[in-house]
Amino acid sequence: MEFFERFAVPNPNPAIYASMVAIVVVSLAIIIGLTYFKKWGYLWREWLTTVDHKKIGMMYLISALLMLFRGGVDALMLRAQLSMPDNKLLDPQHYNEVFSTHGIVMIIFMAMPFIFAFMNLIVPLQIGARDVAFPRLNAISFWLFAAGAMLFNISFVIGGSPDAGWTSYFPLAGTEFSESVGTNYYMIAIQISGIGSLMTGINMITTILKMRAPGMTLMKMPMFTWASFMACVIIIFAFPVLTIALLMGTTDRLFATNFFTTTNGGMDMLWANFFWVWGHPEVYILILPAFGIYSEVISTFSGRNLYGYKSMVGSMVIISLLSFLVWTHHFFTMGQGALTNSIFSISTMAIAVPTGVKIFNWLLTMWKGKIRFTVPMLYSVGFIPLFTIGGVTGVMLAMSAADYQYHNTMFLVAHFHNTIIPGVVFAMLAGLTYYWPKMFGFMLNERIGKWGFWFLSIGFVLAFFPMYITGLNGQARRMYTYSEATGFGPLNFVAFIGAGLMAIAFCLIVYNIFYSIKHSPRNVGDDPWNARSLEWATHNPVPEYNFARTPHVASSEAFWDAKKHGHELFKGEIEEIHMPNYSGVPFIMGVIFFICGFSFVFSLWIPAIVSLIGIFACMVLRSFEKDDGRLISVEEIKATESKFESAEEIKTAVSTYGGANS
Repeated sequence: MEFFERFAVPNPNPAIYASMVAIVVVSLAIIIGLTYFKKWGYLWREWLTTVDHKKIGMMYLISALLMLFRGGVDALMLRAQLSMPDNKLLDPQHYNEVFSTHGIVMIIFMAMPFIFAFMNLIVPLQIGARDVAFPRLNAISFWLFAAGAMLFNISFVIGGSPDAGWTSYFPLAGTEFSESVGTNYYMIAIQISGIGSLMTGINMITTILKMRAPGMTLMKMPMFTWASFMACVIIIFAFPVLTIALLMGTTDRLFATNFFTTTNGGMDMLWANFFWVWGHPEVYILILPAFGIYSEVISTFSGRNLYGYKSMVGSMVIISLLSFLVWTHHFFTMGQGALTNSIFSISTMAIAVPTGVKIFNWLLTMWKGKIRFTVPMLYSVGFIPLFTIGGVTGVMLAMSAADYQYHNTMFLVAHFHNTIIPGVVFAMLAGLTYYWPKMFGFMLNERIGKWGFWFLSIGFVLAFFPMYITGLNGQARRMYTYSEATGFGPLNFVAFIGAGLMAIAFCLIVYNIFYSIKHSPRNVGDDPWNARSLEWATHNPVPEYNFARTPHVASSEAFWDAKKHGHELFKGEIEEIHMPNYSGVPFIMGVIFFICGFSFVFSLWIPAIVSLIGIFACMVLRSFEKDDGRLISVEEIKATESKFESAEEIKTAVSTYGGANS
């Protein structure tokens, strides 16, 4: 019985028991559904074994949306608890667990897969490639992310959630103060997912440097590809720091080492430095691809080429360099001295300059443009003032002396969300709507999408702007309650209403997907937005081989030049195309990594050792495997192309007939 007691949740409550029941019911429903409709074979052949960058991107996208729901529920619980003084909805321990998991779910398991989804879906198409450089490594990257996400998300029903904050500072995260296995989940799940992220960074850099279409020099790459490239450069320098720090933290907890302890030669501040050496570049890992999406959307719906291409590229390079020189501003108040604080205060203010350059570039792109206010454009235009406010409050926080007033208050919480939500979430939703026809061959409903945008934007302002005021008035973050005498109650209730509006926006987004699947017209054409870059030069949805003939590029807006200036994009005859074979090994490795991680969380050493052997066995198997891929014949390519061309002709005929009768 003692063996099974270790898996019990330390602080159970009705919500956790309800979650356990829901997980069992949903799992059974999925298994029964797959069995009844005989889809196990389809699931294995088309998804679990895929190495196609487009399908992997879609799986990242689905995962991100699920984690957005999970993290959003956590956020609603936090705002509900703080909506009134002396509230008893959550007890202190449950509140600690909820805000700790909320941060990690949103950053690591929602925002990261969102950007990886678009990197996978769009970058190979924008550079004219058939796939990524290492397709099987790409699949392993996804399944490691999935293993880490699944491991982290079972913590609240098996063993208990992390409760030391999303930063998990030591000594609070040590075994003395965090006795449950929750922090073990934190350390190991993020390590597994982080290894996958590092693999993705290496893969994308190689793809961009080695697989561009003929004529596409670095300075002719679309802006989203440039943004993805710089984000991946940051990944390969930042994520190893996090991985090693997590490994050190794991050994402190499992093997009683003393890297981050306060005794026996340990140094707890070492963790804070390691974490933020990764943590602040992580902000730009998320924000740079978002900037790339905004650049594509604003240029398309302004009907103009992107203003200041070279300055945009240069600003991203400068941001990437400076992102590694600002980490200490996260702990100005922790005693490193006035000189150090002054240096990092200056570097933090400096990083606002290249960011400001990009804001002006987007504004000047729209200047004198013929703007179409579609859903993606609304998110992009709404981003600019909201993100600018977040940036200005960031400069306020960069002043080390003033930070003694702002630090650890709700002002800081408001600032962080004021940059991440307009900066990243708005971009992901803009990209989701913009690239939806590229993925699925039909468009999301514009009217419902615009309702979603306004609910999200108004809800965001109501949810987070009051926190600036309560923070300046002294409301501390991470506190599960407050007294009526503080006067924080009314503004916190306004914030709760805003969070509710944001929840409605999410429901509208989900409803829009279901509504559009049922009602949106198909055959919207290959270029429904009248776009400018190369990904729109192929069919919707994209065939397996991406392009029947390799494109030849002469500018950063090759497709626009082909449409408007007669540039010949596709030259020569169709030839047979080499493609990689699918493989089940990446999925199997993901399952083994999950078992290994779970075993380490609970110190189950025999299954941990066996699973480690299994991981190395998969690597050895791959080393000796002879896999030359496969060829798609010219006849098969022509048959596929003719189907798309026939669909395009039908669409044109319907549009012409409809126009004649309107």
